[in-house]
Amino acid sequence: MSRVSSQTPLTIQEEDDHMYGPVIKTSSPTTATRAEVRTPKVLHPFLHLQETSTEEQTQEVGPPARIHLSRGQGRSAVPSVTRILQQTLSTEQIFYLERWKRRMVQELGEEGFKEYSQNLFRQGKTFHSAVEDVLTSDVKWTDRDPCEMSQFPPEVCGYMESVSHVLEDVREVHAIESTVQHSALNYLGIVDCVARYRGVLCVIDWKTSEKQKPFLSNTYDNPIQVAAYAGALNTDCNYKYQVENGLIVVAYKDGSPAHVHKLDSNLMSDYWKTWLLRLEDYFEKRSSQA
Repeated sequence: MSRVSSQTPLTIQEEDDHMYGPVIKTSSPTTATRAEVRTPKVLHPFLHLQETSTEEQTQEVGPPARIHLSRGQGRSAVPSVTRILQQTLSTEQIFYLERWKRRMVQELGEEGFKEYSQNLFRQGKTFHSAVEDVLTSDVKWTDRDPCEMSQFPPEVCGYMESVSHVLEDVREVHAIESTVQHSALNYLGIVDCVARYRGVLCVIDWKTSEKQKPFLSNTYDNPIQVAAYAGALNTDCNYKYQVENGLIVVAYKDGSPAHVHKLDSNLMSDYWKTWLLRLEDYFEKRSSQA
């Protein structure tokens, strides 16, 4: 039987806020204070409209692109979006993450925490596979028999119920679990999905959580991740369109309705600038260690 814990980095942070008072934070990557402190050395464009069509251009959508990650052909030295974000966490983020890990180990033990982490990873992969099966099926979600929910693996049935109202509005899947690479900025990543949500073409990121995340700020670095994927896709010659919007969908194991966080073009532009700063930090750090 797997061991679980109610402790998360967020609950630990809330406990600290109660005991010592909240940490003063900025709510957006574009607040005046932060903008005055630092801006990207080179403001690389987020969109490349001269090379590909705009997303509004009507075109028949074929099978979704699914470009598998290949670490051959010179890609072995290209860092991923996930790695770059992990290597450039703020001091505050590292503090809460390490404290959470220590408490989890104290509660579950080394082996128990390892099992807990592996279970979360497996559930995430299974959930993504279930969503992928739905989005690549010829049957629309709204036309499915409700009894089909039982056909999903038991560990993800709650998550699928959670995102059911979102899947109803997803159409025209352009890409799914597909690699994108920004050759000029030298990074790559794998997008969960590119599709239209309520008519708007978006990079969609599917997340799972045991705790409610009703606000965009609850998703930590996820908006930066989505902007990084979109920026890479917009320069990648494998994709003949541009994406200006993002969507973060947080699914819950208990089946409660997923929270949907929309990132419009303005927000995506803001987070793109934040991504460029994290990218600078990563390569400067790597150069100093060489």
